[in-house]
Parts: sequence; structure tokens; C-alpha cells
Amino acid sequence: MNSLINGEFQVSNDTLSEDFSLLTHALDAAITGIILTDNRLPDNPIIYCNKAFERMCGYSRQEIIGHNCRFLQNEDRNQAERETLRQAIITGNNCVVNIRNYKKDGTLFYNELYMSPIKDKSGDVTYFIGVQNDVTLRKQAELELIRQQEIMEKRVIERTKSLKESEDYLSSIVQTVRESLIVLNPDFKVLSANDHFLKTFKVTRGDTEGKLLYDLGNGQWDIPALKELLENILPSNNPVEEFEVEHDFPHIGKKLMLLNAHRIELEGQYKDRILIAIEDITDRREIERRKDDFLSIASHELKTPLTTIKGLVQVMQKIVPPDVGDKFKSILNKTGIYIDRLNNLIAELLDMSRIQSGNIELHKEYFDFDKIIYETVDVIQTATKSHDIVIEGRTGENVLADESHIIQVINNLLSNAIKYSPDQKAVIIHLSRVSNFLKFSIKDEGVGINMEDQKKIFDRFFRVGEVQQRFPGMGIGLYICDQIIKNHGGSLWVESEPGKGSTFNFTLPLAQNHDRK
Repeated sequence: MNSLINGEFQVSNDTLSEDFSLLTHALDAAITGIILTDNRLPDNPIIYCNKAFERMCGYSRQEIIGHNCRFLQNEDRNQAERETLRQAIITGNNCVVNIRNYKKDGTLFYNELYMSPIKDKSGDVTYFIGVQNDVTLRKQAELELIRQQEIMEKRVIERTKSLKESEDYLSSIVQTVRESLIVLNPDFKVLSANDHFLKTFKVTRGDTEGKLLYDLGNGQWDIPALKELLENILPSNNPVEEFEVEHDFPHIGKKLMLLNAHRIELEGQYKDRILIAIEDITDRREIERRKDDFLSIASHELKTPLTTIKGLVQVMQKIVPPDVGDKFKSILNKTGIYIDRLNNLIAELLDMSRIQSGNIELHKEYFDFDKIIYETVDVIQTATKSHDIVIEGRTGENVLADESHIIQVINNLLSNAIKYSPDQKAVIIHLSRVSNFLKFSIKDEGVGINMEDQKKIFDRFFRVGEVQQRFPGMGIGLYICDQIIKNHGGSLWVESEPGKGSTFNFTLPLAQNHDRK
């Protein structure tokens, strides 16, 4: 209820709550994507998004909250529009850009973004509001119009294809195609590419058709061995089978592709055309490699402590002193160390097994999130003299979660930050509340992770190649952390650059309508 106090009209909390609820419903009903970011927090994270934005990008709200907007550009970071946005944020100005974004499933879409600052009474920018529209169809129509104009004269002079040739042509495609397909003329220029090729390599028809095969992209197909094989197809009529191409492709990263090609044995206008089928075998090969790595790592990591324990037990059996001496104590202590090491390895493998089978058990209770962070850090700091661990910010919240599992995640992330930054001293933890989520961030100044490896860092048994020799491990710790956070309804991600350190972040949802204190 509203009232008049000291001559001023006061608005009740109920009215404000009702107005806020109506506003939220109105924004969720909009067909335009709307987000709100908090400029007062580090990295200007998203604190609100409406339903239309979720539909536009394919991510759920829990996967969006706490992220910086740049996550929508994935690895496609070299866009001039990003600098425009950065300058607008620095100066606190409005801006409008058309930027390439990627949905959760990797699909490219063009985003028309209107960004505007929100300032407090002192004129300081506190928030930014972003209004977003998917203009992919318009952009595709513009590109298609350009392409149609370029090939219109060719199409005017083309003859209607005979039914027989069309049937044979389509039959040849069916026999050859596996995934992506391109058709070359005898001069190795691209005549056509199917939709799967365009989607896989994130290119347009205008980028592909009419271009020499060896000039596509950044020259990824300009391979001497491939040239020799293709140039022998026409005169010898021998197909190219299972030819592997490994390359860092624009927009999609490092991939391993399998090529199959053969000549169309027809007369007429289709004579001597070359069909090339391209299959992405990156994941398949990676799975095979990880199986081998796992067997090697597991046998090494488990065999060493077991062999040591066995040797120490044999020594203990030979040394049977009348009184317990220092040597006996030393052997006993060493045995305990290796037993602990073995138990830790087995515990991680059991955790992974439970997660894989869906039998992970969460015992959720309310606990003081900030207190647990400080206590966990205090224990590790006491045992770690090489690094200084600094905690910034606070949440001031109780969270409904499995305390032991959350501590396991924090211990793992903190241990990794120390482990992978041996030459640096500072590890910084930042705590904050972002919308109805708690956000935990831990930053180190260590070796860093490249963009390609960041996409796999939370996979089972994955280890970054260049640090594998320096830092032993099985590559399942981050996988377990990721699964624990996901099972709590949160999100875990990393932001990193090689040589500049890493920042690992996770969010946990706050339970609604509970007594937090």
C-alpha cells in the first residue's frame, strides 16, 4: 500500500515487487534479446537475460549468468566490432554493431547489438544494457544476392541438364559423399559445395565457389602431396582414398580431416569433374589417443606406488628389531605416504566412475559459502609456503549444496593454480553474487592454456600436451569438478592465454526464498 509521509508520496515494497515482476514478465515476453551486465564487477559479467536471448543463443540462463558477453564469439575473436564494443565500455557511450556470434551448438548467427550504459547519480557507469536481434537471414540474403549477381550471366547461358546425366551425377555424389562435399572442375576450381561443407568450415558460397581449391581459406588445402594425388586422378582414373589433412582451420580450430576423391566417368558437361568428400575424424582420433594415454598413465601412476609399498613391506619383514627404532619409523612413514597417494588415485577413478554411471550422490545442506572458502584456503595456505593466496570480495550468502563436493572442487582448482604457476607467487580468489548465483573465480599467473585446449580441458583424461611432461597427473580432476558443478545446477569455465595465466570460474545457484542467515 502507498502512503503519504512528511508530505512525500511513499511507494510500498509490495508495489515495487509487483512492478519488478511485471517488468520481468514484460521483458520475457519480448521477441528481442535483452541482457544486463554489471560494470562494477570484474570483467563486466552478465547479471540478467530474458527468454528471447536464451532462445537466440541456445544457452540456458544458468550457462549465461556470470559470463562476459565475449563468450558468444567463441574463438572468432578477430572482429573489428569487438574493439568498437570495448571502446564504448571504456568511454561509457552507446554503440550499435553487427557481430558474428555462435550458438551453443556452434551454429553461426549475426547479431545486431544495441548497447547503452546506465549511470548512477554521480555519472559513473554501473550497468550496460544490450538489446540484441538475430539478423542472420538478412545477412545471408545480402550475401546470397551478391553471389546471385555474380553468377547470373553463367546461369543464363546454361542448358537444361538431361535426366540421364542428372541421375548419373547424383548417383556419383551418393557413392562419394560422407560428410562435407565439394565438386571441382578439371582446373581444380570449386564448382559447388554442399551445405554441410559451408556449415563445417563456417564459410559462405561466395567464399568458396569459383575459387581455386588451393586458395580456399588460409591455404589449408595447398598441400604438395594432395596436389600430386589430385593431378593423377584424371589421367590414371585412380581415386584418392583415406588421405589425412591436419590443419588449424579458420573459425573452427585445429582439425583432422579425411579426404576421399574420384573422377566422374561421364561424357558431356560433367566429364572429368572431381568429387571430394571430407570427413572430420578429429574426435574419433582423439578418443583413440586418449585410450592409449589412459592405459599408459594409469599403469605408470598405479604401478609405482604399489611397487614401492611392496618393497618397503619386504624390508620391514627383514628388519625385526627388538625395539621400534628410527629406521622402522621412517619406513613406516614412507609406506603411509605411498598408501595415501594410491588412495587418492583410486578415489579419483571411483569419482569418475560414479559420474559416468550417473550414481554420484549429493548430500545438500545450507552452509556459509564465504566461511568454507576461507577455511579451505587457510588449510592450503598453511601447507603452501611458495604462494600467497589472496581472497577478494564476498557473497554474504548461505548456499544449498554438498559441502564436501564443493570443497573438493575448490581444493582442486586451488591446487592446480599453485601447481601450474611454479614461477609466480600470487593466486587471487574473487567472490561475488551475480543475480541469483554465487560466482567463484581463481586467477593465477602461470603457464596458461591455448584456445584449442580450452575446449577440451574439462574432458576425461585430457592433458595439455606441452605441460604434460612437466606436471604429472591423470587428467580427470577438472572433469570431476565440472561434473560436480553441473550436478549442482551451476557452470564451470576457464579464460586463459598462453604465458599469461588462467582464470577458472564457477557459479552456483542460490535457492529461492530461504533464510540465508
